[in-house]
Amino acid sequence: MELVEKILNGDIASAARLITMIENNREDAARIIKKIFYHTGNAYIIGVTGSPGVGKSSLVSDMINVFRKRGDTVGVIAVDSSSPFSGGALLGDRIRMQDHEVDPEGVFMRSMATRGNLGGLSSATRDVCYVMDAMGRDVIIIETVGVGQVELDIVNMAYTSIVVIAPGMGDSIQAIKAGIMEIGDIFVINKADHEGVDAALSDMEYMLHIGADKKEWHPEIFKTVATENKGIVELVEGIDKHRKYLEDNGLKSKKFYSMEQLIDLIKKRIEKRILDNKLGKDNIKKHINSILKKEIDPYTVADMILDDAGL
Repeated sequence: MELVEKILNGDIASAARLITMIENNREDAARIIKKIFYHTGNAYIIGVTGSPGVGKSSLVSDMINVFRKRGDTVGVIAVDSSSPFSGGALLGDRIRMQDHEVDPEGVFMRSMATRGNLGGLSSATRDVCYVMDAMGRDVIIIETVGVGQVELDIVNMAYTSIVVIAPGMGDSIQAIKAGIMEIGDIFVINKADHEGVDAALSDMEYMLHIGADKKEWHPEIFKTVATENKGIVELVEGIDKHRKYLEDNGLKSKKFYSMEQLIDLIKKRIEKRILDNKLGKDNIKKHINSILKKEIDPYTVADMILDDAGL
């Protein structure tokens, strides 16, 4: 309870401690999340996604500056690639945003490893959002790892999803992929001082026009040069516009928690209970050896495990 109170009072050290517990998948972290959940729902969550190299981190850093000038406190979850040795985040995003390390009261930043999750987010990201929300952050920005067209998890977590591309990197082709086009509430062409920006803009406008009649919200496209802080204020104003649209139409509260989020949580809890409590690594190894010897097939093993768990 002491840790809960400290988090609700905005204590950064306590929040960092709980986030570490979440990343380590400790069961006591879930008990604390249950307590602080009732104090969440106030922060505005923004997702920033796109292929590696488009300048997402620089863009997020500039966005933080705009929010801080407005007096908003910011939480940043930078989901980075996993180290093949330690499983931890490689911290590339954190390095690019190091200017904000001198503002700990206004900017609370956490790097997280994907740890093999293919949706562009760490499996612990949602719980970390709850922590930053409960501690009083006004805005939470989630920067995904940047894995391209499979990076779709963010749409179930963020109120406003921003898709970033850059000209001359083949991103205009990636943008045409249906999945990426469907998740974007706002599109950004970063590095707009590079050659090919007009072609990228034309491709995106064409694709957005094709699906325009199926959507009530029509995504805007912004051109930015993050390294020169150009177009960032306009981008944040575009986020404000989308936020107002959600609030005016009663959609913000619906996006706070979805059926997909609950199903995802149930899957993870089932996995944890079976693997940690019922099965264990030694038993898994025994099953693997039997499969390798062709003594049994993997489908039968999976069914046996689920039957033993009463599922």
